Amino acid sequence: MAVSVKSKREIEIMRDAGKILGTVLNELGRKIQPGITTHLIDQMGNEMIRSYGCQPSFLGYDGYPASICVSVNEEVVHGIPSRKRVLREGDIVSLDAGVIYKGYQSDAARTFAVGKISSEAERLINVTQQSFFEGIRFAKEGCHLYEISNAIAEYNESNGYSVIRDLVGHGIGTSLHEEPQIPNFRQERRGIRLYEGMTLAIEPMVAAGGYAVNWLDDDWTVVTADRSLSAHYENTVLVTKNGPEILSLVEE
Repeated sequence: MAVSVKSKREIEIMRDAGKILGTVLNELGRKIQPGITTHLIDQMGNEMIRSYGCQPSFLGYDGYPASICVSVNEEVVHGIPSRKRVLREGDIVSLDAGVIYKGYQSDAARTFAVGKISSEAERLINVTQQSFFEGIRFAKEGCHLYEISNAIAEYNESNGYSVIRDLVGHGIGTSLHEEPQIPNFRQERRGIRLYEGMTLAIEPMVAAGGYAVNWLDDDWTVVTADRSLSAHYENTVLVTKNGPEILSLVEE
């Protein structure tokens, strides 16, 4: 398994890419409200990304037709934006986006409330997000990859949720998807040793029900098989000797 360690110059570019992406997601999050279409979210996201001098990572990637993956309620990931899909009060919506800046990628996702949501939906969003932070405690030199996986799984399962197993996180750099793959579910082995300069896209995808998923007829949209709610939280993370540096998280 060839896993790249980034140079100081590469890391600086990826910091800039991550800052741009985090800002775009924050701006899109403020636009989420009942009555907005998923197509408009994608259109705004595309314009924002390009306004920062970046290209959208997802547009055209393996044929994906949009810049922002917009996934609603039981849709786990890769929802295709549509003029016909209107967000309604009580929905939850996951936005997954990537940018290319000076040849380097950043990848991140957030799940947002649409208006007032149920306490159950809010808890799912919060637990999914916190599981990311539980996992990245081990994103430091000397730890092993699957310590991240097991911490994410343990936190979600202890809260009564299931971690999606058909989809995983990944390394990231000049390519959107690099080695290593990063499961969010429990692993028996320790996985590779982590070194300073590795850049990882860590992304818990969590279901309120079971972990089984189906693909819809568009061949992109992944939904929970039992149609339970799903949440997604992702950031591009730099491994350092002292702990993780989250490249794509910008405070509001």
